[in-house]
This record gives sequence, structure tokens and C-alpha cells, in this order.
Amino acid sequence: MTTESIPMTPSEKMQRYRNKLRAAGLRPVQVWVADTRAPGFAEECRRQSRLVSEHASEQDIMEFLENAQDVSEWND
Repeated sequence: MTTESIPMTPSEKMQRYRNKLRAAGLRPVQVWVADTRAPGFAEECRRQSRLVSEHASEQDIMEFLENAQDVSEWND
């Protein structure tokens, strides 16, 4: 007796995948990020970077970030 399986649709495959992730204790989240292709994006990044670099605490913050990073597993 042969049992042919009915091919799953892409949406059925995705639902099965999501169910497996949920069963593993995960949940979906949606994250919206800035569109790097938007007009003015690069200039706004430069503007914000200049503001941060001119702030009195900038050096302290950079030192904190450098000390807090864990690069022990980075490949050379």
C-alpha cells in the first residue's frame, strides 16, 4: 500500500515552521527599521553622528562600549 503525500502549499509550510518555533518556546515579533534607501537617510546619520561626537560624554561612552564588548568568539 503506497501513500502519496499531498504537497503542502507555501503557506502551509510556513505555518508548520511557525508552529515548530512556537513549540520551542519562541514567539514572532515584527521590527520596523529605518529605510536606508530613503532620501536624506545618509545625511541624517551624519547629522546625528556629529551631534554625538560633539557631546561632552562621548569619550566616556565610547570607552564604556569598548570595555563592555565581548569579542572572545570573533574570528581573526
